[in-house]
Amino acid sequence: MTATNGRRWNHNIHYHPRILGAIPDGTRRALDVGCGEGTLARALRRAVPHVTGIDLDTAGIDLARGYADDVDYILGDFLTHTFEPASFDVITSVATPHHMDAAAGLTRMRELLRPGGMPAIVGLARSTIRDLPLDVAGVIANALHRAVKGHWEHPSPIVWPPPVTYAQTRAPAAETLPGSRFRRHLLMRYSIVWTKPQS
Repeated sequence: MTATNGRRWNHNIHYHPRILGAIPDGTRRALDVGCGEGTLARALRRAVPHVTGIDLDTAGIDLARGYADDVDYILGDFLTHTFEPASFDVITSVATPHHMDAAAGLTRMRELLRPGGMPAIVGLARSTIRDLPLDVAGVIANALHRAVKGHWEHPSPIVWPPPVTYAQTRAPAAETLPGSRFRRHLLMRYSIVWTKPQS
């Protein structure tokens, strides 16, 4: 089901504007990790001259390559694919970090970012009792959004429940990306934003 206005909506797409709004002026090269069929990569391309999307899912990459755009879609593993170090200004990732070891994924992003570059991450984590009040508010907000916008079910593989909690996600982010901003969001998502030091 798509949104009543013809535009796709789901929990992940809801946070795309937050990512797109964080892209610094002058960004030339962006990498979208876990790009699926390319929704975010195509949106990035409207603002960034060179966009690469990478995903392990063959079906998703096949769908992405079916669109008339010039995004470079790679079927492969972000953790092991050969990229030049420090080759991207921005690395985005939505609903993908829980598909891999969090510390390894964040370390790889840090390696591939140019000085001054940034990762913009929106992820899922497993709730605990302390998350219950925000989860209840999120269920209500989700119902309201769906009533107005509908819901688009993406074709990418799903890992549920997420293997790690919010606290277990925050810790490697703080260690691997010192000074990063970790924020818990209403629709059962978190975000991480960081700027790689210039030296």
